[in-house]
This record gives sequence, C-alpha cells and structure tokens, in this order.
Amino acid sequence: MQVSVVGSGYVGTTIAACLADLGHDVVAVDIDQAVVDAINAGDSPIHEPGLDERIAEHAGGRLRATTDYGVLPDTDLTFLAIQTPSNADGSIDTSALEAASEMTGEALAGRPEDGGSQVVDEHVVVVKSTVLPDVVDARLAPRIKAHAGDRVSVAANPEFQREGSAVADFLAPDKLVFGTAPGDERALDALHECYAPLLEARAADGHDVPIVETDVPTAMMVKYANNAFLAAKVSLINDLGNVCKTYGIDTYEVADAIGLDDRIGAKFLRSGLGWGGSCFPKDVAAIVHAAREHGYEPRMLQAAIDVNDHQPERMLELLEKHVDVDGARVAVLGLAFKPGTDDVRNSRAIPVIDGLQERGADVVAYDPVATENMREHFPDLEYADSAASALHGADAALVTTDWDEFQALDDEFDAMHSKVIVDGRRVIEPQDDLTYDGLTW
Repeated sequence: MQVSVVGSGYVGTTIAACLADLGHDVVAVDIDQAVVDAINAGDSPIHEPGLDERIAEHAGGRLRATTDYGVLPDTDLTFLAIQTPSNADGSIDTSALEAASEMTGEALAGRPEDGGSQVVDEHVVVVKSTVLPDVVDARLAPRIKAHAGDRVSVAANPEFQREGSAVADFLAPDKLVFGTAPGDERALDALHECYAPLLEARAADGHDVPIVETDVPTAMMVKYANNAFLAAKVSLINDLGNVCKTYGIDTYEVADAIGLDDRIGAKFLRSGLGWGGSCFPKDVAAIVHAAREHGYEPRMLQAAIDVNDHQPERMLELLEKHVDVDGARVAVLGLAFKPGTDDVRNSRAIPVIDGLQERGADVVAYDPVATENMREHFPDLEYADSAASALHGADAALVTTDWDEFQALDDEFDAMHSKVIVDGRRVIEPQDDLTYDGLTW
C-alpha cells in the first residue's frame, strides 16, 4: 500500500517506520523541517528503542518525509497522528489536529496545479490521535469532507503503544480496533489491507491478533477506557502499597500473590511513584472533564488522579524521616517518566524536584537520555553526566525512574556524604551500609 502519516511525534514516527518495515511505501508529513530532514537522513527525531535502526534501514526507500501535504493524493490511506495536548482544565486541545484535518481535506481535493478541482478517488483517512468519542464525527470529518467530499472515508484506529516499547507494541499488538462509519466497507477493507502483513507475521509465529470492528465513537472510547482502567489499577496498587507500608509489609509480595488471580492479573501491579507521560495523565483528565460536562462525577477516576498526584509527596515525607532536607544535597536519579524514552511530560521527577526545592534542598539530577528535555522545566538545575557524579557528595538520593543502569549501582554509593536512598521504583538492592527506604515496601 501507499500510506501517508501526518504528524511525526512519538506515535506518527513509530507507525511510519513500522509500516515501512511491513513492506508499505510510507511518506511522513510534518510541518517541522528539522524533523523531516532527520527522517530523510535516516535519523530518528525521538528516542525509542528499535526505531533508529528501522528509520535508518528504510529512509530513502520505503520511507521518506516531507512538509508538503500535496503528496497525500498519491497515497491510498492517510493516518492522522497529531498530538492533542491537555488544556489547563483537563480538556484536550484539538486545534492542531483540526488544522491538519483541514489541510488534509484541501490536499485530497486536488493538487494546486489542478486548481483544487480534481477530487481524489476513494481515499481513506484514519484518525490515530486520541480524541473524545464525538470529535471525529463532529470536528474532523466535516473539515476533511468539506473539501474532499464523500469519496473520502474517515475512520478511527486508536493506538495502544507504550513509550519505551512502542515499536514492539505496534508489531505485537494485544488487539486492533477499527472504527468506521456504519456500512463503510471501503474504510474497513483499507484497514484490513494495511495491517495484513502484520497479522500474517503474527499468525506465522502462532499468535492471532483479535480485531475489534466497531463504529468511530466506540473505537475512541475503547482507547480512553483502556488507559483509564490501567491508570486506576496502578493507583489502586499504589494506594494499597501505602497501606502496606504502614504495617511494614512488602507490597510486591502482596502483589505477586494477588496477581495469581486471573481476575486481577500480574501486570501493572508494580507499586511506586506513580504514572506520568503523555497518555495516562492526559487521557484520564480528559475523560473526567468530559464526564463532568455531561453531568456525571467520575469519582473512581478522580481518586486515581488524586492518589497518583500524592505519591511524590509520600516520597518526600519518607526522605524527611532520614535527612534534614533544608540545605541538603539531594541526587535525583531519573528524569524521564519511564525508562526507554527521553519524554519528561508529567514525569514524577518534576513534582519531586519542585518539592525538594521548596524545602531548600540543593538538587543534582541525572538521566541517561532525558536531561535536555528536563532543562526546559528546570533550566537552572544542576545536571550530572553520570549517576556516580550525581551521587558524589550527596546527603541522599531519590530514585524516580527505573533505568536498568541504576540496578548496577554499588560502589558509587560510597562517594555519598551520607548513604540515604529513597527508592520510588524498587530499583536499588538494599545493602547493610545503606539507609534504604522503599516507597511502598
């Protein structure tokens, strides 16, 4: 297939590279010339395991990038993968996605040399961006069809890719969700054709991927429900972990036991500092805001947010039991919201650092890949170039991201002024000469 992907952020770049890996000819469209140049040079504009080599392999061949929406009519299917960030009230900002929809419709109405009069025949536009159930039909499809007409189908195919494992998640999905207008066989057939190489590869490995065929609003609600449920599960185990901590009980031992119950399952039971990133916080806030606008108070989802927001404060309270924080030098290990990514959006390290600075601490921070992104939040913070450097002379250390390299720390603790560790991710192995405290264990 000839596929275009509008938007080259975390989602768009990953699906463009992976679709090229599956054998499709893919063109990535982005308004940022630097991003376009990076992809065409074979470089990934984001840090994501497995992405660099795929872009390097396919750039100049099955994968190319451009700022020109005029390439869309030359493709069979267009994915819209534009970010929808949160507004201050928790609602989502769809302005960039609406603008991209407008430009997509204009491009599909005909190339400039055709005077915009030649409508492309039987094109399918698929919304990958996460939007509320009514947005596609109410705001996006009308903008596309106003220019391109009914020959263009508009569908939804929500993504379930985790940052840090997005490539693996795309290539080995738990499910595929196809949202189409009732009776729109053209869009459904196009989605099946697009994913056919992936489904065949998974079947050859003995894995059948369930496909959910539904309407567009339901498809988008599946995305929100999926993330809200997982976020609530993490907050629940964190809440239980805080209770376990008061009894001196290791929450991980409890989690291992309850995870054996197939009604609960073992995944997402790693208690600790909480969830961040671009998906859980944004999606849970958006569905809470939307529910309130419809007159319903989502108490469980709000509780999940409240528990998550409180975990950094719990970490700081534990630290204050061991160290007079005012004037203390405190190392913060980990700035990305999770390992495997340089994304610091809603990282739990941010409120931790804020809390340390409010308490008068001298903070030094380290992350293997996310330092430059965190400088946008804390330009005057001291950043170390290694974990060992961050620990040197520190009165305490807080572990906020579970990078593998932190598990190997050992002699590096000897350079600390006082060997106090508060671990928010169960990364550090307790030692006899360490004052070690786990957040929920």
